[in-house]
Amino acid sequence: MHPPSKLLVSLMNEPSSNQRPEVVWHEQSVSRADRERQLAQRGCVIWFTGLSGCGKSTIANALDHKLSQLGAVTSLLDGDNIRHHLCAGPDRLASEHGETFANRFGLGFGAIDREENIRRIGAVAELFASTGIITLTAFVSPYARDRQRVRQLIESVGRPGDFVEVFVDTPLETCEQRDPKGLYKKARAGEIQNFTGISDPYEAPAAPEIHLQTADKSPEALAIEIVQYLKDQGLLIREGGEA
Repeated sequence: MHPPSKLLVSLMNEPSSNQRPEVVWHEQSVSRADRERQLAQRGCVIWFTGLSGCGKSTIANALDHKLSQLGAVTSLLDGDNIRHHLCAGPDRLASEHGETFANRFGLGFGAIDREENIRRIGAVAELFASTGIITLTAFVSPYARDRQRVRQLIESVGRPGDFVEVFVDTPLETCEQRDPKGLYKKARAGEIQNFTGISDPYEAPAAPEIHLQTADKSPEALAIEIVQYLKDQGLLIREGGEA
């Protein structure tokens, strides 16, 4: 019997696609504390949640501008923008990667897809926060369990208080009146399935760090409230400019 060829031996020794390679954590030479001292701020995640059309993105952008004026280093992850690439749907992925890839990795708006959407965002937000960046996220994130998982990730890698949940509390009726994208109208007509507030539930935060009532205040005024919270909690150390 002939011995196996070198090529066959090599193939036999390669791990199969079903085998899990060893994954280890590599410590970095520049610590989180070093980066935060350099930036004069604490890395954290400010997580805006609320119904579609409640004002999340508008307030998050106003806050981003305020923090930039103060000299803070920030990053803003917006729901619509993330759905273009990191959490793109099958329709966006198919033309470049093919149907098989698109169907496996593209995200729709069902419960499981939403869970994965928030998991990916949470992982990215944690990476940013770990480098000392104040990270703003604006996502409906309708399920309390998914938000809690992100909180646990952020605070287990960082510190308690590094996850700041901001509930943008705008009544459904007001969101429907605004309806800037016409989504509520389509959802009411049955043209959009799994739409939060209409055919899918929204689980409001029970005890958010910041509870914003949007009825009588401008986005800028609400952003100032958040800036003050960050200062009070020692998350925003750098000073300069007017909030």
